[in-house]
Amino acid sequence: MRPKLVVGNWKMNGSRAQNATLLAGIVEGLGGAKAAAAVCVPAPYLQQCADALAGTPLAWGAQDVSEHAGGAYTGEVAAAMLADFACRYVIVGHSERRAYHGETDELVARKALSALGAGLTPIVCVGETLAQREAEQTNVVVGKQMSAVLALLDDAALARIVVAYEPVWAIGTGKTATPAMAQAVHAQLRSQLRERSAAAGEQVAILYGGSMKPDNAAELLSQPDIDGGLIGGAALKAADFLAIVDAA
Repeated sequence: MRPKLVVGNWKMNGSRAQNATLLAGIVEGLGGAKAAAAVCVPAPYLQQCADALAGTPLAWGAQDVSEHAGGAYTGEVAAAMLADFACRYVIVGHSERRAYHGETDELVARKALSALGAGLTPIVCVGETLAQREAEQTNVVVGKQMSAVLALLDDAALARIVVAYEPVWAIGTGKTATPAMAQAVHAQLRSQLRERSAAAGEQVAILYGGSMKPDNAAELLSQPDIDGGLIGGAALKAADFLAIVDAA
């Protein structure tokens, strides 16, 4: 059985004081948790996480990474730099990056490859918009996004990623896919991985990232192909985040 993983995505939120309280609260409540847990934070706060979380069960990571190893790319952050802060994870291809920064499927795949090269675990996000869902294009859209990653990574690299299905229409809207809807897409992603590599199909965790909250987490996480959650708003409150970890 794949271990459960719950990752908080703080997005562009936080301050040093708020972070200290939140991290302390999460760490205090993690004792005995069976699921793995992590937080992906804005880049300026990675040192704070490294200082506060070393030796605790809570891992940390970043929210984006450059496809480039270094050089004249003002404002970009290289994977090796994230590794300097002992990051374990980095989110790539979040729907907000795709929508607001024009990130393509191919760029997301290159970012995943860059992260892997520095020893990081990329959390590769895929998902459809409301218009695509209503046009019954979910399988095509999500399949294409996943195929770009499959095309660039070899089998060994593929087995080291995490995938997150985030229906765009369910992010920050209060809406969520039903457990059956989410499971159907997760099953498709699992099938794609398995067709490419039996090992990856069994090993890769597929998280659900569409408004998972304490009151719906248990039902979502009971689905056979939902291996955890990529948590937005609920990750900013220790009690809510811990409730989801407990449900996992």
